[in-house]
Amino acid sequence: MDTRSANVPRGEFEFAHRPETDQSFENALAKARAGDRLSVADGVELLTTGTDRAGIDPERKEQVLEAADRRRAEVVGEEVTFVANLNNNVTTACNTGCLFCNFKNTAANFERGSDIEHPGFTKTPEESRRIVEAALDRGIFEVTSVSGLHPGFALDAEHHEILASYEKPETEVNYKPPERYEVDPGTYLEQMRAMSVGGAHLHSMTPEEAYHARRGTDWSYEEVYSRLNEAGLASVPGTAAEILVDEVRDVICPGKIRSDDWVEAMEAAASVGLPMTATIMYGHVENEMHRVQHLEVIRDLQDRTGNITEFVPLSFIYQNTPLYRQGVVESGATTDEDELLIAVSRLFLDNIEHIQSSWVKYGDSQGLKMLSCGADDFMGTILSEEITKRAGGGFGEFRSFREYADMISAIGRVPVERSTDYTRRVPVDPDAEVVGPTLGPRADGTPLT
Repeated sequence: MDTRSANVPRGEFEFAHRPETDQSFENALAKARAGDRLSVADGVELLTTGTDRAGIDPERKEQVLEAADRRRAEVVGEEVTFVANLNNNVTTACNTGCLFCNFKNTAANFERGSDIEHPGFTKTPEESRRIVEAALDRGIFEVTSVSGLHPGFALDAEHHEILASYEKPETEVNYKPPERYEVDPGTYLEQMRAMSVGGAHLHSMTPEEAYHARRGTDWSYEEVYSRLNEAGLASVPGTAAEILVDEVRDVICPGKIRSDDWVEAMEAAASVGLPMTATIMYGHVENEMHRVQHLEVIRDLQDRTGNITEFVPLSFIYQNTPLYRQGVVESGATTDEDELLIAVSRLFLDNIEHIQSSWVKYGDSQGLKMLSCGADDFMGTILSEEITKRAGGGFGEFRSFREYADMISAIGRVPVERSTDYTRRVPVDPDAEVVGPTLGPRADGTPLT
């Protein structure tokens, strides 16, 4: 593998997997239009608009987008869904060192006595509870929480004892006792109880976080997710996936769990009855073959579990990340690539109903365009969004129900408030004088501001 370090544009690594097939674009498009299950080669042909020519062909691209939009209409109709949610990330302290991330802050900077200034934070369970309580009063349904891998974070008191018993816990299991830090994040179970207060739906504990919550033990992912579920966890975000091909992970996140580990954790979450989302983070060093191989992993996982409620494409925001600062990448995905990724996700993932368009990643105008490329969900209100903002995203942190109703109806679609798992759905009348959330435990239709 090429370990370039400076000024090499995306796509020039000597990867084993290349966007090369023996299929034709025309055959792949015909299969997509017929609703046949696509092969990896089919997906690559559609995503590249044909490997028989360089670059993206505008006419072929439109054919792929049209096929995806028709499939979207057949599968989910004209509704565009969104959820009233709050992001409450517990801590930015992390030592994993992912090169695509500017969310984390080196954990040692959080220790008592450190004189290094940093913009990071750690919240106690009590702080998380207060934040969620206040958001519930505003009408939110869901609390989303994705956090750094703080060395002082453990599943519970028993986990702390196990980790502390190692001869060299700092290097063997990435553990330091919480009293070493200015702020104690509590345990994962304490944070779950705090953030699920008042009937809030807690969407948290990525596979990477689940690994951190079992590190140094012989506990299974099933045991960890079962205990998290008992403490209030209601569904699992399938982030930390990035690209589920290890030769890509070796470049962008060598300290993270491997692809098979991610799948194992997700299967465990499904086995204890937790609904899940799945993601892809694309537009960095990977190529089109990697993207479709990732889609195949997700499709196979859904074939086995049936628990994935939505697929969330995440376009790489590069500006403030180590990958960009070190010259490994020069930019993120192009608009053409964004649109094709949404479209091919819709066509390839024939067992997942909902595809999300992220206004945080794409902005309002392009985010709405994605709803005509195969997507049908438009994220949530996101009362706080630190991860994308820290990476250099500039599309804001909040979306009101009035904005949702106006934007979605303006493109001729039906705005619908949803629950996290899509089992509860309430159409929003764009002509109503007042529109606000109704599904949250304390929601009463009052505008969310």
